[in-house]
Amino acid sequence: MNWVYILRCSDDTLYCGWTNDLDHRLKTHNSGKGAKYTRSRLPVELVYSEALDSPSAALRRECEIKKLSRREKLKLIEKSTENP
Repeated sequence: MNWVYILRCSDDTLYCGWTNDLDHRLKTHNSGKGAKYTRSRLPVELVYSEALDSPSAALRRECEIKKLSRREKLKLIEKSTENP
């Protein structure tokens, strides 16, 4: 399984990425060994995740989400928490 995810950083910014091991990736981000963007914004919190069948599908979805405005990303996060 492949995942696209959104993290809320300690400065309240949002970070989007994809992985094939969500738990490991979250631990990597919070250990300071993840993306350069998140290293100075620890701790991070997982606020959204979406399972996809293939790495290419996850990468495409990541690109779609990154093109959204902050407001649209927050709506996506809110929708996911209403319907877990």
